[in-house]
Amino acid sequence: MAIEVLDILSLILPLLVILIGCELFTNGIEWMGVRLGLAESATGSVLAAVGTALPETTVPIIAIIFGTNGQGHEIAEGAILGAPFMLSTLAMFVGGIAILVAFGKGRRSRTLTVSKEHISLDIWSFLGAYSLAILAAVFLRGSETIMHILRYALAILLLVLYVWYLWKMIKDTSKKCDEPEGLYFCRPFTDLRAKPPSLFLITVQVLASLGMIVLGAKIFVSGIESVSAEVGISSIILAFLIAPVATELPEKFNSVLWYLRGKDTLALGNITGAMVFQSSIPVSIGIVLTDWELAPINIASMLFAMIAIFLIYAEMRVFKQLSYKSLLFSGFFYFLYIVLVVTMPGLTG
Repeated sequence: MAIEVLDILSLILPLLVILIGCELFTNGIEWMGVRLGLAESATGSVLAAVGTALPETTVPIIAIIFGTNGQGHEIAEGAILGAPFMLSTLAMFVGGIAILVAFGKGRRSRTLTVSKEHISLDIWSFLGAYSLAILAAVFLRGSETIMHILRYALAILLLVLYVWYLWKMIKDTSKKCDEPEGLYFCRPFTDLRAKPPSLFLITVQVLASLGMIVLGAKIFVSGIESVSAEVGISSIILAFLIAPVATELPEKFNSVLWYLRGKDTLALGNITGAMVFQSSIPVSIGIVLTDWELAPINIASMLFAMIAIFLIYAEMRVFKQLSYKSLLFSGFFYFLYIVLVVTMPGLTG
């Protein structure tokens, strides 16, 4: 069946809603970091990352509860693993393009100015959490009581890891957030533009922007589901390769806006912080509520994500800098994965 104009509009219009929501969100979250006295690292990796990661966290829960035809657990596992994979590969690739474009226009340098300690903490927290997830998939299979106990224990460990990570982030006393341009919700009012916005107005703008992002992403996912059904894409492929692209759009767009403005700690931290969240909270849900018996193709996605992010860490540590080239190269693993899915369907079983 041919794709109709309405199908195309169902993809374009929600993208515009997401973009507007992301512009409001980045502005509001920077002001929130300023008013709360947080470092850029905590603002990007905690406030921004968790705020935009929450919507897609509901996808696997809904799939587990309402999944039909025995596919609920498979779709949930795909959605859980798809998010970190997209962030570590496609989101990094998009960020590299944004930096390259901004450099070509003379708006910024080719290298990123980030807190190496902060990004290193993000990366190693992600690698640690994802390593535990792989170990659970390989060694904690089966329905025996002992396996259930061990999976619950590992899920608790992941939650403890994330609490520890939050504590480290909030304790950070490095560079504080610079004051951004005036809060959008204050700009129409002359008497409010002349002074710093109240925390109440900032919160209202952040919540409103999140509402726009969630609404846009929900409509976008529905549009993708409709189009994919017409062209015959399976639900599992939809859950892993397509739905996360839509639900991870907020992180990508937020980071692109920050990259273009040279706010690299916020931009990269938004991605790496979301990766820590996604590899801890949703994964712990998956380990407890699903069989967590992952197909080889899912294990491959986890390994690709870990390799991609480790190469970024390696450039930062070995060459004492981080350039757009490493971010661009991360995209290689995304396209390699697509090739594996298309050419080796046996890996999905």
